[in-house]
Amino acid sequence: MRSIWVELKSGVTAVLSLFAVAGIAAIPTLAQQMPSLAEDHGRATLMVDGAPYFLLGAQVDNSSGWTDRLAAVWPASEELRLNTLEVPVYWEQMEPVRGAFDFTVVDSILAQAQAHKVRLVLLWFGTWKNGKMHYVPDWVKSDTATYPRMKSKAGVPIDVLSPNAPANVQADSTAFATLMRHLKQADPQHTVIMMQVENESGSLGLVRDFSPTAQAIFDAPVPADLVRALNKRPGTWSQVFGDDADETFAAWSVSRYINAVAAAGKKELALPMYVNNWLKSPRAFPITTVPGDDYPSGGPTINMHPVWKAMAPLIDLLAPDIYVPNSENYRSVMREFHQPGNPLLIPESLGFEPFPGATGYARYLYFAIGDGAIGFGNFGLDRLHIDQPLNQEMRAVVEGYRLLGSFTPELAALNFAGKLQTAVEEDGISQKELHFDGAGGPSNASGNIAWRVIVSFPPSYDPPAAPVSTTSDTTALHEGRAVVASLGPNQFLVAGIDCRVHFALPLHSGSKQPQILKVEEGRYDGATWIPTRLWNGDETDYGLNFGGKGSLLRITMGSF
Repeated sequence: MRSIWVELKSGVTAVLSLFAVAGIAAIPTLAQQMPSLAEDHGRATLMVDGAPYFLLGAQVDNSSGWTDRLAAVWPASEELRLNTLEVPVYWEQMEPVRGAFDFTVVDSILAQAQAHKVRLVLLWFGTWKNGKMHYVPDWVKSDTATYPRMKSKAGVPIDVLSPNAPANVQADSTAFATLMRHLKQADPQHTVIMMQVENESGSLGLVRDFSPTAQAIFDAPVPADLVRALNKRPGTWSQVFGDDADETFAAWSVSRYINAVAAAGKKELALPMYVNNWLKSPRAFPITTVPGDDYPSGGPTINMHPVWKAMAPLIDLLAPDIYVPNSENYRSVMREFHQPGNPLLIPESLGFEPFPGATGYARYLYFAIGDGAIGFGNFGLDRLHIDQPLNQEMRAVVEGYRLLGSFTPELAALNFAGKLQTAVEEDGISQKELHFDGAGGPSNASGNIAWRVIVSFPPSYDPPAAPVSTTSDTTALHEGRAVVASLGPNQFLVAGIDCRVHFALPLHSGSKQPQILKVEEGRYDGATWIPTRLWNGDETDYGLNFGGKGSLLRITMGSF
């Protein structure tokens, strides 16, 4: 698999040309730059090696962060053209004896990723994994006096560590800080570009901790910093938050705990850090569900975002794990989480093992890009067996990844520059129209439309009798997708699957007519465009036709 980030040996010239294409000022020093988040004009991106980076990723299974298991997923990673793999790191393996750390598995993960030229997001399975404590070390599980559990009102403990116990946060923070210190020494080239702190944090089994220690805090006045942050009147938790007091207390407890863990880690190595979220209502959306029963209470659910933003400032973003088998609800979740100061990252999504009856999940990656996401990852790469025949749905997912994986550096730069839009087919919608202004941005930024880009989906092509020069066995899925980006006033980069793209002048253009000056099919080698053939005749006379495997085109338009 070729490298799909801009490598240092490619030289500064290649990076400068990439930024020139996207209209972004180049960053002068690249060597060993720390990955970071950047925001500009409401847009965000990861910066890796000094350049915008779109995290085209996949997450391995929960128990696949091991040398032999991980080795088995690289063929699928190469088939998808991933640039990032999300891999768990287990506290129980890394610190089997208190104070004695074993990094052999972590080092193996680093070595394999470096050999395959793929970056990593490491997922810290510490105190929390899906609302439970199942990945903490044996010495924590067996010593409940030192490392207390959450307790019910009747004093019955559950298998979740108390977020209100100082010994628990200290033990987790020490382990996480030791991991980050090791990465600083073992990974100076920043193979690891981001850290997930815990996994779907919060508690299943109780809405909050009712232990004597926690209850004493709950009965006391709400801390002044939270009262100020939420613009509330002082009082006890019940007085200030009413019916939401228990869940808000849980969110305060968990967010402060995780912020302390992140602080200890960032003191050693200040990589971007995020928390992922088990949605408030993933299965019965939008029916009200019960915190602690239907989802982990205290996690960064949308209703608890203000608490998390106030109490966990060292967490760079709150990211949704989206397992919603409905495109409208899926996009609703994206809109909720994509807010000023909270860039959109989807670290887990259905795709490689979709919910029963779910369809159309090849669309979601393209929805995310169109919404300005900084990254996307389907869960369960282990389930993708590329050595076996794939059904149509899975083939659509694979081809969608492969197409974007052929130009992720350009995609990231163009998206961060605000020069990229997407059109995605949905049931009952046969055509979508994108508008670009004279500067190459979306027309809603200036209101000045220079080009209309009409994306049609089969079988509703216009004109319907036009010949289709590419074939596809996935058109019946109604998952046509197009990425359209402006390279200049009349130049475009188009990546399409199962669709037809037609360029038109604005309405009321008088006698002027559009014309295609050149259409190049090709690929990128680093930042260099390599044309492989020209399209003309049947490929262009009735619009640009894209089949199921997709194509990448550079287009120059004109008028007469």
